Amino acid sequence: MERQVAFIALFAALVAALGLMPQFMLPFGVPVSAQSLGVMMAGVVLGARRGALSMILFVVLVLAGLPLLAGGRGGLGVLAGPTVGFFLGWPFAAYATGLIVEKWGKGNLLIAGTFASIVGGIFVLYLLGVLGMAVRLDKSFMEAASMVLVFIPGDIIKAFVAGFVLQGIAKARPSALLSRS
Repeated sequence: MERQVAFIALFAALVAALGLMPQFMLPFGVPVSAQSLGVMMAGVVLGARRGALSMILFVVLVLAGLPLLAGGRGGLGVLAGPTVGFFLGWPFAAYATGLIVEKWGKGNLLIAGTFASIVGGIFVLYLLGVLGMAVRLDKSFMEAASMVLVFIPGDIIKAFVAGFVLQGIAKARPSALLSRS
């Protein structure tokens, strides 16, 4: 139990650390950061339930006021921003990613991890994120979706990175993969 709690906290910390990497803001207030890679990795490494718990912990810490989001943002004010759907979608994205790895991660882990990250970390996350943007920016779903198309190539690269990380951990420390236990 202690090991699982430590891994959950570790992946929440990883997402926070990825927010410290250089990033930039697009004109409509959406930051480009590596934090979504951490969400994908939480799912592929920890599995559905623990991956989602790690992202719930992260969300709670941010809402409590810790400046853990890219650009040093934190507090309840993030709920009023255009990225609220992405931010609140992280637990769902990690859960979906982890669930796919749990169900189909017995074969080629690079393929399973990449596919899971594309489905959970891109499709699920973008669905929720675009809905949030549409509401916050008073746009149609399609207008908001067109605003985030520029991020998809980078997120596909992140999905492959998550797949490679999953495969590497499986070879180096298979006991560290909670998604396969």
